[in-house]
Amino acid sequence: MDYLGAHLAFKSRWEKTDEELCRHSMSFVLHKAIRTDFFASYLYLLEKYPLVKLFALTSEVIDGEMQFYARARNFYRDCPATEESMMGDFFDLSSIDIEVSREFLRKFVGGPGKAGTDFALDCGSGIGRVSKNVLLHFVNNVELVDMTESFLEEAQNYLEDVAERVETLYCYCLQDFTPPARKYNVIWMQWVSGHLTDKDLFEFLIRCRNSLKDNGVIILKDNVGREGCRLDPVDSSVIRDMNILRNIIEKTGMSIIAEEKQPGFPDTCVPIWMFAIQ
Repeated sequence: MDYLGAHLAFKSRWEKTDEELCRHSMSFVLHKAIRTDFFASYLYLLEKYPLVKLFALTSEVIDGEMQFYARARNFYRDCPATEESMMGDFFDLSSIDIEVSREFLRKFVGGPGKAGTDFALDCGSGIGRVSKNVLLHFVNNVELVDMTESFLEEAQNYLEDVAERVETLYCYCLQDFTPPARKYNVIWMQWVSGHLTDKDLFEFLIRCRNSLKDNGVIILKDNVGREGCRLDPVDSSVIRDMNILRNIIEKTGMSIIAEEKQPGFPDTCVPIWMFAIQ
């Protein structure tokens, strides 16, 4: 029975809890362990998630969904619409980021059985750094979606001589955005999945799946933590671990066809991974 499988999966952890935590009367730690294990078991039994540390962000990490999204909007509203701002404190790493992104995307675009070259969608585009330096090297036209109006206004200047290849600029939060059906060969999501709750990321990926053409591909590139979820209170985003990201993606019915770690960044940076999803 399902409940027995869930119980056995956590048996060793319960024993550790009894032996190490209760002995020292660390009731607050015991309470958190019980709550965490109960929630994981609940997901397994009712939603059929695999038994990994996959927790709903709205209850485990963020302090209220509305505040989570409002803080992000306020943060980016005050950011200058520049390429330096798009990279935060790592502008000097922009060229290596672009180079590796191009090489990763090259594997999935053009040629038999690969994505076509008509349209790409740049999600959380900012001023269009990825569109200009990566996507438009492979596809004929791009569309940008970002929640910050000033970024999209500057994109028309930043993109310069390739601006005529930008079909549409969408000013939307991704949790509220539905891409046109079956329009895109490539959908690019870089440093934006962490601004969505688990539920909203899951649902947005499904909407992206429905907007892909035949052989289309979603590229998700983001910071990946070592374990669990961690909130960045500065820009109001979360860093998920590999298991959580993989399970959200696989729950959509799509598969990860390739994954690769971004090389060339300092060891002090949170690891950055690229996922190709179909």
